[in-house]
Amino acid sequence: MKALRSLFTLIARWCLAAIFIFSGAGKLIFFDQTQTLMAAKGFTAIPLFLFGATLLELIGGLCLILGFKARFGATILLLFLIPTTIIFHDFWNLEGTEHAMQQIMFLKNIAILGGLLYLICDGPGGFAYDAVHRNKQPEIKTYPAPDN
Repeated sequence: MKALRSLFTLIARWCLAAIFIFSGAGKLIFFDQTQTLMAAKGFTAIPLFLFGATLLELIGGLCLILGFKARFGATILLLFLIPTTIIFHDFWNLEGTEHAMQQIMFLKNIAILGGLLYLICDGPGGFAYDAVHRNKQPEIKTYPAPDN
């Protein structure tokens, strides 16, 4: 049962990471379009924020995929996702189909936040770099005392 739980946790980490990796890569590929979207939301210092968002998504996503500092990765993604959700999925300011679409996107991000919180609390599971190397302590050799 422990192996199955570790496998499901691994799959969950990968599922959570996928949206951040694809989003971070998309920001690099569609840099100009992303800048335009950010400008429409009233951002200043756009290159700085865009570079920072891209780094957070890629680093956090890689942490989740590898299970290396997974709780840290989940925490930075959670802290990134909160303002992003409020700024970019402000359905309460919209009407019609755009209201409905942004409400769905907002709730999707809330679900992702729940997954990240669970990972922060429960850890990355057994199939993670952190789990494999957690108990590896340097070997300390002891020698018997010499007979006098």
